Amino acid sequence: MTVVLYRVDERLIHGQVVLGWGRELRADRYVVVDDALADSEWEQELYRLSVADEHDVVFATLAAARAALPTWQVDGGRTVVLTRDVTTMADLAEGVATDGAEVNLGGIHHRPGRREVRPYLFLDDEDRDAVRRLVDAGTRVTGRDLPAATRVGLDQLLA
Repeated sequence: MTVVLYRVDERLIHGQVVLGWGRELRADRYVVVDDALADSEWEQELYRLSVADEHDVVFATLAAARAALPTWQVDGGRTVVLTRDVTTMADLAEGVATDGAEVNLGGIHHRPGRREVRPYLFLDDEDRDAVRRLVDAGTRVTGRDLPAATRVGLDQLLA
């Protein structure tokens, strides 16, 4: 399946992703890249409740996702790739053919040490370093909570 969205969102699969992005992009598959969640069947079932039965939902470790990403990029459908944090997305992108892809930072919430970029987007220095790694891997990085919202550019993300 063609990857139509790479998104960092702490909530992973939820209404904004499925109803906002998924409908807009006509997603067929949701891939959640998260080592802990890949081993937790009961948590996976909770996330699957948010997605209609006709959609495929895959939970993959970082290593498995890195191996499968080239196939997901070309196998014919429409895939949304989700990570919980920017570091995992940067780890996924390093050394994999993501050149030209856009990574959307869409739901990173407040915690100590993070500064507000937008009401839905708070980044700390580690997040900003991971954004730089994404750029070094050949991706474009923007912030946006929903498809109709204005993109936040890289300069604002790194400010």
